Amino acid sequence: EARLAELIGPAAGRLHTARSRNDQVAVDFRLHVKTAFGSLAEALEAFIGALLDKAGAHADTIMPGFTHLQVAQPVTFGHHCLAYVEMAARDLSRCRDAITRLDECPLGAAALAGTGFAIDRHQTAEALGFREPTRNSLDSVSDRDFALEFLSVAAICGTHLSRLAEEIVIWSTPQFGFVRLSDAFSTGSSIMPQKKNPDAAELVRAKPGRINGALISLLTVMKGLPLSYSKDMQEDKEQVFDAIDSLALALAAATGMVRDMSIETEAMRRAAGHGFSTATDLADWLVRELGLPFREAHHVTGRAVALAEERGVGLEDLPLDLLQTLEARITDAVYSVLGVDASVNSRTSFGGTAPANVRAQIAYWRDRLGGNGE
Repeated sequence: EARLAELIGPAAGRLHTARSRNDQVAVDFRLHVKTAFGSLAEALEAFIGALLDKAGAHADTIMPGFTHLQVAQPVTFGHHCLAYVEMAARDLSRCRDAITRLDECPLGAAALAGTGFAIDRHQTAEALGFREPTRNSLDSVSDRDFALEFLSVAAICGTHLSRLAEEIVIWSTPQFGFVRLSDAFSTGSSIMPQKKNPDAAELVRAKPGRINGALISLLTVMKGLPLSYSKDMQEDKEQVFDAIDSLALALAAATGMVRDMSIETEAMRRAAGHGFSTATDLADWLVRELGLPFREAHHVTGRAVALAEERGVGLEDLPLDLLQTLEARITDAVYSVLGVDASVNSRTSFGGTAPANVRAQIAYWRDRLGGNGE
């Protein structure tokens, strides 16, 4: 106002007409969060792009799929990357959906009751880039749903990033050896020269904890406030600002790591064959080819696994005559399903891990995101 007075004189004193700190703060905060949502959407698109590139390069790369962090069934690394594409795409959809609710301008609500001046709130909303003005002056100055929605979206997105980061930490250990991170995303130990620590992934794993705390903090601030404005709301911004910064850093680091990490395809393939990962394929073959009820096929397969464990071999290494002691009708055709390649290629159901499915899903997502689809 002082600077405006220098430029136009006494008319600057009218600047605060029909305005209150309450509606001004509300509009400024909305504009800031709206900008943050826009930046988040762009960062998510870049993250998804990195995942799609990596999935395309490894549509045929076989790795173990896990349950309970134990080898379960073979999948492809491309399919694994696409799982995170699905998560990030939901984050992007939530982001865009939240913007539609945020895109209302509270300016003109004044302190809480509106104003008696003949202002045009629609014109003000349009000038500030909002879709329309808010419809209730009490709600306009006391609403912080838009901030809570940002923190909710950020918390869910951060959870997805943290899951990926945890996997990168695990995969980069010598015990797994599935991926290698460059020095740009790793550090050495101050005392142990042999160490290469995945610091960037560990920080990405940690950052969502701050975001989750910010969400709970603001929910707690807002939970008991009567209408309309209370000074408690002065405690609404620090959490959001910190969450914006934390998520931006985590997303940038995750995107960089996805692009940077080298995939140890042979280590993945070897691990995919461990733990009798094609046991389900054997059970399915018994059902499909011999007509066994699945419960019986499950039992036969369990006995086959026990025999393989006793001998320290894989299912594919059990001799046919031994398998026939479990079920006399088993033929040598069973060996066609006991390898990891056959297992992966057989998973052709919609959403399955077969390489052809992976390539089709990559094409789908590139087309959808290229068209800026929801």
